[in-house]
Amino acid sequence: MKSTTTIPFHSKPQPSFNKNFDLLIRHLHEMKAAGYETYICSENPKQFDRLAAIFKELKANVAFLPVEIPIHEGFIDEDLKIEVLTDHQIFQRYHAYKIRQGFSRDQSLNYRVLRELAPGDYVTHIDHGIGKFAGLQKIEIGGQMQEAVRLNYKNNDILYVSIHSLHKISKYIGREGEPPQLSKIGSDAWKQLKARTKRKIKDIAAELIKLYAARRAAKGHAFPPDDVLQTELEASFIYEDTPDQYKSTQDVKADMEKEYPMDRLICGDVGFGKTEVAIRAAFKAVTDGKQVAVLVPTTILALQHWKTFSERLADFPVTVDYLNRFRSAKEKKEILEKLKKGEIDIVIGTHALLGKEVGFKDLGLLVVDEEQKFGVASKEKLRTLKVNVDTLTLTATPIPRTLQFSLMAARDLSVIRTPPPNRQPIHTEIRVFDEDLIKEVIHTEVNRGGQVFFVHNRVNDLPKIVETLKRLCPDTEVAMAHGQMDAEHLEKVLVDFIDRKFDVLACTNIIETGLDIPNANTIIINRADMFGLSDLHQLRGRVGRSNQKAYCYLFAPPMSVLTQEARKRLRTIEEFSELGSGFQVAMRDLDIRGAGNLLGGEQSGFIADIGFETYQKILDEAIQELKETDFKDVFKEEIAQKGSYVRDVTIETDVEMLIPDEYVSNTQERLSLYTELNTIENEEGIAAFAKRLEDRFGKLPHQVNALFDGLRLQWLCKKLGFERLILKGGKLRCYFLGDPQSSFFETETFNKIVQFVGAKGRIMGISLKQTNKELIFVQDEVRSLKAVKGVLEQVISAVQ
Repeated sequence: MKSTTTIPFHSKPQPSFNKNFDLLIRHLHEMKAAGYETYICSENPKQFDRLAAIFKELKANVAFLPVEIPIHEGFIDEDLKIEVLTDHQIFQRYHAYKIRQGFSRDQSLNYRVLRELAPGDYVTHIDHGIGKFAGLQKIEIGGQMQEAVRLNYKNNDILYVSIHSLHKISKYIGREGEPPQLSKIGSDAWKQLKARTKRKIKDIAAELIKLYAARRAAKGHAFPPDDVLQTELEASFIYEDTPDQYKSTQDVKADMEKEYPMDRLICGDVGFGKTEVAIRAAFKAVTDGKQVAVLVPTTILALQHWKTFSERLADFPVTVDYLNRFRSAKEKKEILEKLKKGEIDIVIGTHALLGKEVGFKDLGLLVVDEEQKFGVASKEKLRTLKVNVDTLTLTATPIPRTLQFSLMAARDLSVIRTPPPNRQPIHTEIRVFDEDLIKEVIHTEVNRGGQVFFVHNRVNDLPKIVETLKRLCPDTEVAMAHGQMDAEHLEKVLVDFIDRKFDVLACTNIIETGLDIPNANTIIINRADMFGLSDLHQLRGRVGRSNQKAYCYLFAPPMSVLTQEARKRLRTIEEFSELGSGFQVAMRDLDIRGAGNLLGGEQSGFIADIGFETYQKILDEAIQELKETDFKDVFKEEIAQKGSYVRDVTIETDVEMLIPDEYVSNTQERLSLYTELNTIENEEGIAAFAKRLEDRFGKLPHQVNALFDGLRLQWLCKKLGFERLILKGGKLRCYFLGDPQSSFFETETFNKIVQFVGAKGRIMGISLKQTNKELIFVQDEVRSLKAVKGVLEQVISAVQ
């Protein structure tokens, strides 16, 4: 039977406010007066803070109920007297999809490397040197079973590494084809090697930190905190910020608000959103009445950035222009005059911007994209420009020297490792030149509606390549582009390729930086052995900029006829094809080429002796020691913020702490879980890890909960300055930092611990004991990890 009942819905869609907040505020007041309740939906809680900040700045007394759920469109229900608005319609951004927060690249890389460890592999232990990995082994401590990693050393010596100290082990990556020498446990050779390196690093690093300190002492312009326009610009970004992107933006803005000039390097892989961070920084400078110069290495990139900046800032009162060889003499003259008068806010240009005739009315920010592409002379000119101006450098693959500067704390570093959602790794293959393969690759890509780059870096042979491509694929449109072409012609070819008038672009590496063509998803690089590592990484980054699977084919002669360095370069680019691997590529470049004159020959040899990751750890230790001793005045703020002087905490206990075999039977899986556990830094991390374990393996056994308690104790020890905690036979011994020169002993925290022990020692049975070498916090009669945790928490609450 057909129903004839009509159910009326008295609802209408969310009104359009066109980002006019006065209109929105007026509307909210009207709805409140009419008796409506307003809800605002967003999946990102930061949007509520942004709205509240905008209302506060506009002195609007409006109320809304935040709902942390995304809906597609807002609506008004006249029967229920409610209106539901969405943040993405208010800010006119597309409805973005939730980004899955996975591991950071650092963690995932460590997991991968350690998961790939097979018995017999060489590893480096930061305290004991090079050994051979021999798997996991159960050992008995005080009648209780624990699990440890077994390493074999010279003369068949064995070292057991606690599962809480896995971060001290790294896979040995050194000279290829030459097995390293095993270290001898107990000998001083390793310690001396490490001490020699540390000394050498400290000499160089001290020079660099002096530069850094001089910059800190220089007077710069302190920008004011974000205003309503800045908030609106950031909220209108059409994608949700990735966690790294958000952090980088906050870092840059915090630097700009400081008294001294900013010098920050943002290292993020191709297509990971560095430009958006630069746009936000540029806008912050412009809203405070300053001008911004964006320096790019190529003509094409200047054009691309000009389009990106102009589109992003179209709704705001900002003038953006660009200088490159596509501009006529008349246009250049006009732009230069406007710059001097302050009529252009943001200028984007190639090294023409560094010319003598270029002058600014009030330059406040310099953005340098792909610094490694500029020559020495350009960099010298840059330095004179940079003296008191905030500088932001963007790079996908930092050259070794730039990277070393950042690793050595001579400039601040932000790394964007999280890929945008739906990105896929680029499938990378090394092949010899093969016409059938070229034909197949081009047809496959064109048939799925995509486009192809064919990179050949010799202008003379490029027409022949075009002929070959037309012969192989007569039904495809092939265009040619290279730097020696007439400027207007080149621009037209590139614009036509972007507009999909051609299927294949045969070109030199002119496309290397900055061309953003999401529809091009296959790149063939001919004679890839002739390119440098960062060039290859950049070229590959021209594809895979959408959610389509992308392909990169590296054509080179057979491996047997290539030089050893060329082989390593190609293998590196093939190995690191995952998303966000630019940083790793740069690290490996440092390894292949050595660290250059920054570290001297001896140092490069040292990297080969101990493996790259361990070298980095030692470098890190040396920098930290310098910061806390010779340069503690310069880094006062950083040390206070860090709040922890302890890098590693060793825990020795006779409590049973392990993942039992009957719970997880696969040894590799257990090792991988221990490694992951070792990188967790907070309670949320433990909860998420425990949930995943329960989902996969069932109810958690008590030994795993004891592991979690061990981890919590490590965090507490770091806060209290303990390097080692021993709980055996019901006695607790916590060892303070072994370095008596550490500035920790001058802190309020340490003084308060001493006062606490003095006041509560007798009641709680705790005391401080001084030996020749160490100061120890002692408590007898402690039976469990939970009891230890209780004691340490009491101490922490007293010192905070």
